[in-house]
Amino acid sequence: MQIRIPYGHTVQTLEATADEVLESHIQELSAQGSEDETVLAAMASPIGTEKLEKLAEGKKKAVLIISDHTRPVPSKHIVPFMLEAMRRGNPDIDITLQVATGCHRGTTSAELVSKLGEKIVAEEKIAVHDCDESPLTELGVLPSGAHLVVNSLVAEADLVVAEGFIEPHFFAGFSGGRKSILPGICSRVTVLGNHCSNFIASPYAQMGSLEKNPINIDMECAARMAKLQYIVNVIIDEEKRVVAAFAGDVVKAHHAGCEFLMRYCAVKPQARGDIIITSNGGAPLDQNIYQAVKGLTTAEAAAAPGAVLIICAECADGMGGDSFYKALRECADASSLLREILEIPMEKTIPDQWQYQILARILEKHHVIFVTRPELKQEIEEIKMEYAPDLETAYARARELKGSDARLTVIPNGISLIVRF
Repeated sequence: MQIRIPYGHTVQTLEATADEVLESHIQELSAQGSEDETVLAAMASPIGTEKLEKLAEGKKKAVLIISDHTRPVPSKHIVPFMLEAMRRGNPDIDITLQVATGCHRGTTSAELVSKLGEKIVAEEKIAVHDCDESPLTELGVLPSGAHLVVNSLVAEADLVVAEGFIEPHFFAGFSGGRKSILPGICSRVTVLGNHCSNFIASPYAQMGSLEKNPINIDMECAARMAKLQYIVNVIIDEEKRVVAAFAGDVVKAHHAGCEFLMRYCAVKPQARGDIIITSNGGAPLDQNIYQAVKGLTTAEAAAAPGAVLIICAECADGMGGDSFYKALRECADASSLLREILEIPMEKTIPDQWQYQILARILEKHHVIFVTRPELKQEIEEIKMEYAPDLETAYARARELKGSDARLTVIPNGISLIVRF
């Protein structure tokens, strides 16, 4: 069989017989109507709360939290309907669109136009959250003991609502819902605390896991404390089109969306693989080595002890994180780095610590071969992985290490799948 693995805007190919190919069924999702009709139907029957126009009655200041440039949320099919509903319920309501950047750079004007359209950008008040420089307000203490510090626009609003989308997330369980608050509009200290080493080390901090996940528990509490009353979250297909929508209470509507998506994303392998081939799904999600850790976590979930994991990622933007690169380059080995990370208290969490903690965890248990551009060979080797120029070379090397009888599992897109044994 010919194995085709997404790689940038192209594919890596291999002639081999896979023992098992694991794929999500997201391509089977199809909406009952247009993207707009799907969103409007969800808003007409909100889960666990009143309609948005009813919530807007009597309110003076509203904040609509929107996604930033790093998220493929089809905002043009969500935000206009949320604005219209609030103004239908209260024509005089003062609405600000708050861009939830978390700790990312600020979203540019051009990116806002691309996301929202020229009309909304020209006519609406828009504030871009800065986790260091925006006015911030402390709201209290989260279950973990971390302090919840949020953007003051949100803290002072009479009505807080949010848009978003739901996909599997490699340590928060799923994106969407409560993430509009934490990390979306929180201070850097609050975000870093939520990504602390003890939380990342939890066996519940994984793809598709919400219950008992300490990261999610703090996130959901943060959403309640910040009074996020209503969300519209969508599920998108591989062409980024809206195929399902969930509106209403931040926890109840989000959980309904996650349960729906789980039916299409969760797979139960027949057995664990000795050699795993995967990717980040191609561009733009395989833009750097840092992001490729996400695909590796899915490979890890499907792997037998001591497996060889092969990830294909073009990494057009190179490494993707200086502290990520430095920590892995300078450590003696993955085990010593993990021990060092686990000694770091919540309040001293370092930016990108969670990403190199997860990669170190994978490297401690498995041999990783990274298929990418030749100019990244040195960096790949410096951070304790083996470089390969193409999938054929990587696979031949994996067979050298694991033998001709090793079980081959192929996961074409590692970030669209939830592995469950």
